[in-house]
Amino acid sequence: MVKKITLFLTLIFTLFGVLPSFAANVSISAKLDSVNVLMGKLNTLNLEVVENKGSSGRLSVFQQTDRSRGYATVCGDSVELSTNYTVDTIELGSGKVQLNYKIPVQAFDSGTFTLPKFVYYVGKDSAVSKSLTFNVYPVAVTSEDQISPFAQTFEPDGQRWYDWVPDWILDFWWIFLIIVIAICAGLYTMRNYGKKAIPFISPKIQPKPWEIAMDSLQRLKSRKLWEQGMEKEYFTDLTDILRTYLYERFGINAMEMTTRQIMDKIYDSDLRDKKDYVKQILNVADFVKFAKVRPLPADSIAAFENAKKFVEETIPVEQEKLKEDNLREGGDS
Repeated sequence: MVKKITLFLTLIFTLFGVLPSFAANVSISAKLDSVNVLMGKLNTLNLEVVENKGSSGRLSVFQQTDRSRGYATVCGDSVELSTNYTVDTIELGSGKVQLNYKIPVQAFDSGTFTLPKFVYYVGKDSAVSKSLTFNVYPVAVTSEDQISPFAQTFEPDGQRWYDWVPDWILDFWWIFLIIVIAICAGLYTMRNYGKKAIPFISPKIQPKPWEIAMDSLQRLKSRKLWEQGMEKEYFTDLTDILRTYLYERFGINAMEMTTRQIMDKIYDSDLRDKKDYVKQILNVADFVKFAKVRPLPADSIAAFENAKKFVEETIPVEQEKLKEDNLREGGDS
């Protein structure tokens, strides 16, 4: 029984003595220079790897990273580990060496970040470090703070002519080309074909002076001003219609003339046979507006009828003939 216990204890001690020897083939520990850094400021990740002398190990974090890229990203691309790190080797004796990795770390976002566990491979063996947590604080600046002086800018060598063109023009050059082509086509069309090239655009038909005058007289009549005792307003509007018609139809600047001047112009024109119409309107209007005389209803009616007759009898003959032709064609159909 004693022999069995002795054999069992010997086996246990042997296992405990052998296992550490296997585990001690490679080890890794991690430490940061600082656990509180400013955003964008460099920090240093220190990795201490102990391995057998002559071993050729590797860090998994850089295994799939192109060193020419310059960095490997962790923590969702918020933290960058520079591939431009240094490694110092220290002889520990007993066939062991210590590799001291100094890896620059930089974060471009604020917050608390936990670096992943770093794995170091040596052949079929591997070692895993503990994870590290550090805090990144934003840089508190105002619009009045001077962060740092900027380096002087230099023009690049070998500039080409389109380097002076703004980027938004280069990005949307095809839009500007379409606009230029459309403008050139429009100018060419208007120059060579004029209005015939765009038949769907018809010029706006302007009403004739007599049409405007007749329409204004009808609206004045519908307001019934003199019937409401507003004789001054009535004759003011009536004379304005007449004066405007004289200017638009015959070029007589009646709006700037007195009654005498208007009558003199009419006497000296082809309108002398219509002078009685105009004279009656202007005379009654002057009494109402300046002498404050209240005209008889017959005078108000006569003034309106005279204005209407004056307009109707001065419509150009060709217009009357056209109206008659239109009426005749309508009756024939």
